[in-house]
Amino acid sequence: MWFAGIDWADDHHDAVVLTDQGQLLGALRVPHTAEGLDHLTRFLRGGASTSGAAEPVICLVETQHGLLITALLEAGFTVCPVNPLAVGRLRPPSGVKTDALDARLLARLGRNDWPALRVLPPDGPLLQELKTLTRDLEGLLREQTRLVNQLTACLKAYSPAALRCFDGLTRQVTLAFLQAFPTPEAAAAASLDQLTQVLAQGHYPHPRQKAEQLAALLQAPQLHALPGVARAKARLMAALRAQLAVLTTQVAAFDQAIQQLFAQHADSAVFASLPGAGRRLAPRLVAEWGEDRTRYASAASVRALAGTAPVLFQSGAFRGVRRRRACVNAWRQALSHFAWESVLCEPWATASSQRKRAQGKTSAMALRAVANQWVRSIYAMWQARQPYQRAIFLAAQHAHGGMVA
Repeated sequence: MWFAGIDWADDHHDAVVLTDQGQLLGALRVPHTAEGLDHLTRFLRGGASTSGAAEPVICLVETQHGLLITALLEAGFTVCPVNPLAVGRLRPPSGVKTDALDARLLARLGRNDWPALRVLPPDGPLLQELKTLTRDLEGLLREQTRLVNQLTACLKAYSPAALRCFDGLTRQVTLAFLQAFPTPEAAAAASLDQLTQVLAQGHYPHPRQKAEQLAALLQAPQLHALPGVARAKARLMAALRAQLAVLTTQVAAFDQAIQQLFAQHADSAVFASLPGAGRRLAPRLVAEWGEDRTRYASAASVRALAGTAPVLFQSGAFRGVRRRRACVNAWRQALSHFAWESVLCEPWATASSQRKRAQGKTSAMALRAVANQWVRSIYAMWQARQPYQRAIFLAAQHAHGGMVA
């Protein structure tokens, strides 16, 4: 068996191959191109060996996504993602760091710790696309939140009344209103017909009735910024509004594409049944969880990989637990968000969170405990391919003597 440590970068990759006895078989650097990755896979298949004999190759890489990982999985290699902190602890005391050294340390780590390392199973094409879309959507939503915060601060500086007109800056009617009436003076001078027309274009229900309410609000005495400040802020508002309008449209398109893929997945009914998961969290959870039933040895493996299981820390007389850092962060974020949503709508989750808070736990700790309970339940549902049923959960809880997280 060979162990290949691969140090990846944006434009090149270093690889070092060791035997199970620690003998160096070969090392090379390839560019991050189609030809370079093809050269790397041929090297791993036998080019590193003087005899050319084929051996099983375990590839250790400090990432679990990207074109390098795709190339390795498609070539049939076993890929083990490694936390970069694990390699950092193996570096010499002098602090020396090079790409070739990191590749050698990765290969040495594989030789010493195999088979305790986690193997990255290849997902099916549908799940790969769904995972990519859901993770990219999270990035777009963070950008949308940033623009909303900037636009809110901008309107507070010169036109605070505009923030009271509607209940969300990402709504189509809000964006249409800000485009039609960029300043407080323009909004106050708008007629009922003009307001009604803008509301109708934004698909607002009962636009005439809302137009009368807006006219009363906008024509009432308002706080005013200095004319120069108002003109400058109106210009900034127009720029932010335009960006937010485009981004909101793209978010809606992502949502539609994700829903179409999610509906095709075999486990969609299982994850859609989770209370509070909704149209965004359910696809995120199924994408992060995966579909290979042999991937996890038990629910404990899932809790460790997803970051909901705490890590024991003991030093002298001190004994406690800490938040797990070595995990799939996107998965932990999805589970934490889902736990929060479930606390709002699922009675046992609400009671569990309140019980933890009464014990002096922080909100984050309480959510982690709820997420931990959910992982056990989802694992059983996933294995049995059965949707969530509260009665079954409560019966299992009673049989095990209550909920423990």
